[in-house]
Amino acid sequence: MAAFVVGAAAVAVVAMASGSHGGHSTAARQRARVPAVAADVAGGKAVTPATGQLSTLGLPLGRPQLTLAGLGEPQEDPVTIALRHPPRSGLLFNLQTGRVLWQWHPELRMPIASLTKMMTALVVVSSTMPGTSAKVTRAAVNAPGSRVGVLPLGKRVPVESLLYGLLLPSGNDAADALAEHVAGTQHRFVVQMNVQAAALGLGCTQYSNPSGYFNAGNFSCAADLAELAHADLAQPRISRVVRSATATVPFPIKGGKLYLSNNNPLLVYGYRGANGLKTGYTEAAGKCLVATATRRGVTLGVVLLNSPAPGTQAQQLLDAGFQDVYGQQAVAEAEIPGGV
Repeated sequence: MAAFVVGAAAVAVVAMASGSHGGHSTAARQRARVPAVAADVAGGKAVTPATGQLSTLGLPLGRPQLTLAGLGEPQEDPVTIALRHPPRSGLLFNLQTGRVLWQWHPELRMPIASLTKMMTALVVVSSTMPGTSAKVTRAAVNAPGSRVGVLPLGKRVPVESLLYGLLLPSGNDAADALAEHVAGTQHRFVVQMNVQAAALGLGCTQYSNPSGYFNAGNFSCAADLAELAHADLAQPRISRVVRSATATVPFPIKGGKLYLSNNNPLLVYGYRGANGLKTGYTEAAGKCLVATATRRGVTLGVVLLNSPAPGTQAQQLLDAGFQDVYGQQAVAEAEIPGGV
């Protein structure tokens, strides 16, 4: 996985995120200060070739790890399912080969709500070791929106437990605690998120906070989120979490354990082979879902942004992919209800 850096590139992103003055954007002034492979260097070694293109914050874009074959060519899509009320944007793809099976405005840049936490998790596992713990700060305890809700102020919580709290119930408090543990402040952590996004070649992605609760500045597109899903599932510490329908994790509260449930409708309703990944919702972003499933050695992913029924549509699209493209026999299973 392409690693991030917090040196010159991080300094540049901090400056770029501060706005503009005197008629010249900070991004333009700082762009020359970013080394040609700033986002592609870890320990002095280039790990992701630069493409010559720049991110929305002016960082050099690396080459995506997964080539989405057929992107932008919907007439060639092998899945031709017509959704009655389609999402604003969507993509069905093979996570192993990158083959695009179905697409609907996949490069439309949109707010992504808690899908932001896919990058938060990636930065955390890139910069921490299993077995470490994070101190719970007041900012984490007071985080607005969806929360784990029992973070004990001033105590240390295993990072792995916080990852479960981040990705299953989508805890904004877990996101803030992890960000401050990794980078000292949420602002510095966001710098790392944006540098990592550039290193992965995510050209329409930009972050302003680690949780996605506030929409301003947190954007991506279905094509970028497909790439991010590929990067996430390549990390065992993340893939172990997101395939769990429920989890019991050690936690410094009475009883010493915390019981968590996943919001992913495919896991909630037992879709066969479901193994990820993340939900998201705000009023501006609508209902969002990145879902993955593996059947008979084939792993498919679906991205739905602002969908009226993400669980139902993910089920329909994945079924069509497995059956119509890969010739797998239909599986009798419960239909995920509309609106989920």
